[in-house]
Amino acid sequence: MKSYIDLIEQTFYWPQKEFNVEDNALKFHDVPLMDIIEKYGTPLKLTYLPKISQNINQAREYFANAFKKLNYKGEYTYCYCTKSSHFSFVMEEALKAGVHMETSSSFDIPIVKKLHEKGLLTKQHYVVCNGFKRPLYRQYINELINDGFENVVPVLDDLNEIDSYEAEAKNPYKVGIRIASDEEPTFEFYTSRLGIRYNDVIDLYQNKIAKSEKAKLKMLHFFINTGIKDTAYYWSELGRFIDKYCELKKIAPELDTIDIGGGFPIKTSLGFEYDYQYMVDQIVENIQWICEKNNVETPHIMTEFGSYTVGESGATIYSILDQKLQNDKELWYMIDGSFITHLPDVWGLNQKFILMAINNWNEPFHKVKMGGLTCDSMDYYNSEAHSFEVFLPKVERNEQQYVGFFHTGAYQESLGGYGGIQHCLIPAPKHVLVDKDEEGNITTKLFAEEQTSESMLKILGY
Repeated sequence: MKSYIDLIEQTFYWPQKEFNVEDNALKFHDVPLMDIIEKYGTPLKLTYLPKISQNINQAREYFANAFKKLNYKGEYTYCYCTKSSHFSFVMEEALKAGVHMETSSSFDIPIVKKLHEKGLLTKQHYVVCNGFKRPLYRQYINELINDGFENVVPVLDDLNEIDSYEAEAKNPYKVGIRIASDEEPTFEFYTSRLGIRYNDVIDLYQNKIAKSEKAKLKMLHFFINTGIKDTAYYWSELGRFIDKYCELKKIAPELDTIDIGGGFPIKTSLGFEYDYQYMVDQIVENIQWICEKNNVETPHIMTEFGSYTVGESGATIYSILDQKLQNDKELWYMIDGSFITHLPDVWGLNQKFILMAINNWNEPFHKVKMGGLTCDSMDYYNSEAHSFEVFLPKVERNEQQYVGFFHTGAYQESLGGYGGIQHCLIPAPKHVLVDKDEEGNITTKLFAEEQTSESMLKILGY
């Protein structure tokens, strides 16, 4: 192996569906990234919008295949988990692909209203309202119900939440119940803080929902923090949940839907392997088997994919500002940004993204460590998902090297505090949207310029 491209080709299957190299430079979904850099500069965030609808339609296909294979009686509904990315361009692209919405806080509801005003979201869309709800959140939910949104579904997270809707909702409304699932044994606590205890579900239905003249139990909600994995833990918790659904269905005939939450993983390495169709087949088959065993009609299935919807559409691109040899064997590539502010999951969760050079693929490679601009010792990146090391092209100091972190489209802006005060006042980078026109030609649009010092000074009171 002499060059960087030799290293990639001999380590992974290459090229891959979303990555290929042409003229010594990387392409992302056939988008020549050097052209984007030359036009907009770095650092920059990039969102390839068509990937959002591609993943949505792919998930629908997985469930359609499973339903057909198993002759499953029920419908599938794809909700988008808004907390993954609230940006308008994400919401609009997802809604164009026909998704419904899942919200997490009171401030999601004004977004629902804005999208309705634009004609992108109708009063027939499902709006699944999750989370522990403060008074303002409950107030906004009641406003939607009273404004004629037919499929707003507040998912009850505590035993008294329904009292707010009983008092304020003027129209009939649907509710869900979130089950407090047990966490994986590695967690520091045993049961999720969110949701209703298994032992309280039947009492909640009988004492409050069944006695209401306005409320109708629509769904039972299930979520595993560690995602959808082929493990004994996941199948055990899913089976326990479906058993509870069957028990509840026998006394609540109006209950007809289960929401299995999110949890589809996204590709974080060029060596990523995950059989989505197999997992969907197994989920549907388990639901069907348990329902048939209990002589209960199979439910409609809802999901709330967030990272899966938007994560793989994103990229974050940097220039290497300089090289620093700090001892005999540690060479640092210093980027023109910060991992702590731009990609907070890197230091907060030790998350790995796909890291590749943008240019100089024909140059020799060597081992490096990557450093961010803040003065924090945690602002670095020194390993990848498949390796405890990072390799990038070897270039002279007067040569420009660009690098990209890929599939960074979920959570990073909200966790980093987009548009607010960043650590060491490192600005949020510019954001470029990449799309295709009706003829299939690539188009780009600057969504936001790099954050200015003036905007930070204003927030700080100067």
